[in-house]
Amino acid sequence: MLWISRLLLLLSLTFGHLGAHAQAQVQAQARYDHTRIYQVELASAEHVQLFQALELASDSCSFMGHARVPGQKLTIMVTSHKVADFDDLLQSYNVSHRILNHDFQALIDANYREVAPEGTPPDQFNWRRYFQLDSIYAWLEHLAKQRPEVVTLVDLGASTQGLPIKGVRIAFGGGNLTSVFVESGIHAREWIAPATATYFIDQLLNSKDAAVQALARSQNWLIFPTVNPDGYRYTFKGDRMWRKNRSLFGICRGVDLNRNFPFHWNVTGASGDPCRYDYSGPSAGSEVETQRLVQFLKDHVQSERIKTFISLHSYSQLIMFPYGHTPERVENYEDLKEIGQLAAQRIKEKSGRIYRSGSIYETIYPSSGGSKDWIHGLLQVPITFSYELRGPPDSEDLFILSAVEIEPTASEAFAALQTIVEEAAKRGYYQSEAAATDQTPSRSSNSNSI
Repeated sequence: MLWISRLLLLLSLTFGHLGAHAQAQVQAQARYDHTRIYQVELASAEHVQLFQALELASDSCSFMGHARVPGQKLTIMVTSHKVADFDDLLQSYNVSHRILNHDFQALIDANYREVAPEGTPPDQFNWRRYFQLDSIYAWLEHLAKQRPEVVTLVDLGASTQGLPIKGVRIAFGGGNLTSVFVESGIHAREWIAPATATYFIDQLLNSKDAAVQALARSQNWLIFPTVNPDGYRYTFKGDRMWRKNRSLFGICRGVDLNRNFPFHWNVTGASGDPCRYDYSGPSAGSEVETQRLVQFLKDHVQSERIKTFISLHSYSQLIMFPYGHTPERVENYEDLKEIGQLAAQRIKEKSGRIYRSGSIYETIYPSSGGSKDWIHGLLQVPITFSYELRGPPDSEDLFILSAVEIEPTASEAFAALQTIVEEAAKRGYYQSEAAATDQTPSRSSNSNSI
């Protein structure tokens, strides 16, 4: 009977170890129970200095932007155990404020309930639920198989953690067309961005509207719903509010990929601290995901005649153009300003939502190392816009947009895209080089050549 006892002991040790290992592999999830969202108004230089010091000192207060100037409104997430201290600070320094949300976890829980199950078949893909990375990729692959004459699956290569960065090329045929490049999901927590990118794909392929069909055939389209796949996956498995990629730097993870591009890198609106949400990375273009995008765009900007670049983000309801690192105006500032304002007006007419337009520096806050500035400044792609989608600047939901908002948000964004492409065409940005030399240049034609 001794051998039976030894066998049972061995089995116990073996399966006990496997069980412990499996348990260790279960992803812990961040919780935001009783976390509050405050909007504070900085009435003076003293207030600005106060909140600058607080952001540097506290890991319990997450800032949505940085304290910069008097008159600024700033949104801050405060964990439950710091609510009393934070409230005391507001009272002590007479800071005007309001509480946007008293229990952020309740909002997150509701949002997770709006996620389609893993393994949802591609033919059930829709814009009434949010979809995880594998489901988005399965849908893209399904489209490429169903419409091989129009849709080509494009893989930029592996991410930091080995996930593919997949998108599609949509081309209905036609000679010497220019291309629109849509980058989405660079900030992981902004779920509405990938959902909007997939809506764009669906409209271009399946709309019955004659104007949309004409738009689809007037350009070739390169659309990448999730250029930060590691971060996006982590928002479902680990932390709904995760923003960066998943590179490891000692005790902290992640680079803000939209601060990592090699153009005026880390000069403003970015952090050198790996633990901060806007960490720009150890060097310009250090991140695998950045390198994949940079290489692809360098390799294809001429052959695909990429003249339009769109980046999808949330939230604040803005349509912005370069630059973010400086108040200096781009050479075709007036055209971009007019086109952006017309796109915002198109949204207002369609849904009643108010979007503002202007340069990144003027409209939201100074930032550097962004994809939009890089592609406009170095690759000279003239029509470059970045959306901040719903909700409004004082949103109580921040990045946790309910699934009922997906289709209205994506629909108005697509209408604005139509306007951008139509207005750019009117101004001669999509002419062939030969045709452009035969016509009188517009006031912005110096930005038109690549």
